[in-house]
Amino acid sequence: MTETPGRRRVLLASPRGYCAGVDRAVIAVEKALEQYGAPIYVRHEIVHNKYVVQTLEKKGAIFVEQTEEVPPGNIVMFSAHGVAPTVHDEAKAGRLATIDATCPLVTKVHKEAVRFADEDYDILLIGHEGHEEVIGTSGEAPDHIQLVDGPEDVAKVEVRDPSKVVWLSQTTLSVDETMETVGALKEKFPQLISPPSDDICYATQNRQLAVKEMGAASELVIVVGSRNSSNSVRLVEVAKLAGASAAYLVDFADEIDESWLEGVTTVGVTSGASVPDVLVEQVLEYLSQRGFEDVEIVKAAEESITFSLPKELRRDLREEATALVAERTGGTQG
Repeated sequence: MTETPGRRRVLLASPRGYCAGVDRAVIAVEKALEQYGAPIYVRHEIVHNKYVVQTLEKKGAIFVEQTEEVPPGNIVMFSAHGVAPTVHDEAKAGRLATIDATCPLVTKVHKEAVRFADEDYDILLIGHEGHEEVIGTSGEAPDHIQLVDGPEDVAKVEVRDPSKVVWLSQTTLSVDETMETVGALKEKFPQLISPPSDDICYATQNRQLAVKEMGAASELVIVVGSRNSSNSVRLVEVAKLAGASAAYLVDFADEIDESWLEGVTTVGVTSGASVPDVLVEQVLEYLSQRGFEDVEIVKAAEESITFSLPKELRRDLREEATALVAERTGGTQG
């Protein structure tokens, strides 16, 4: 990329907008509201984006932290990040109809965890402590999984049999950081087995690839995304490592500090996998009004993957929820 002296430009990372898993989850909430009416309860944020959550709340979605907060006879949806089997049990005990909007890529990791646990492997799950996806995956095989939160955690890892160890990972991590952790684990456990396919989400990888190219040519990188979005936070880190002098995470355009633009001729713009396009467009408009009118696309990959909606949306869930309460109360609701 060549730059004309004095020219102010924006390097816009592509792909952008929702990834397939997020798109599926958001549409699932909207479809459930359309099909059954409000309220539709959602356990945790359906995706980690403030704007998306606020928009769905206005339409009638109610977000709760625990399954027990949902009144019996209602519908509860599980977020794209997935839940442990115990959460399904809680919903059943609470007489709730359920919709599982777990991203299929997360479901794949869950199935891998179950399979390796059944074969009695020690499973080293690379991820961030407390993240909903990590909690859900760990819950699939709690007696076999231990968390490894970065290379610095490797020294304390102990396994029963070094010849029966496998690693899995949270899907939204930095690819480079994950492989650094894997490298450290392999030094300690030379027979460590890798998962049969890459666990890190294709959308996360594609956005990181674009940011690596963009960050090397930008003085400033603006990442559109929420602070509880792991993949958005990673993009800030990747941009800095790629060479950007500064990188910031913003939910909305009005969070941009004009002082960030002082002396800057090239601004990189990217977004997390759970960010709607409208928020990126608002950032581009903000920059355009301040002289950054030329926009060049930095494309890492084409994304054409789509996922079908949760199968539960094909059932009459309101009727199912009513029947569950009637079963507990002997046919009457009070």
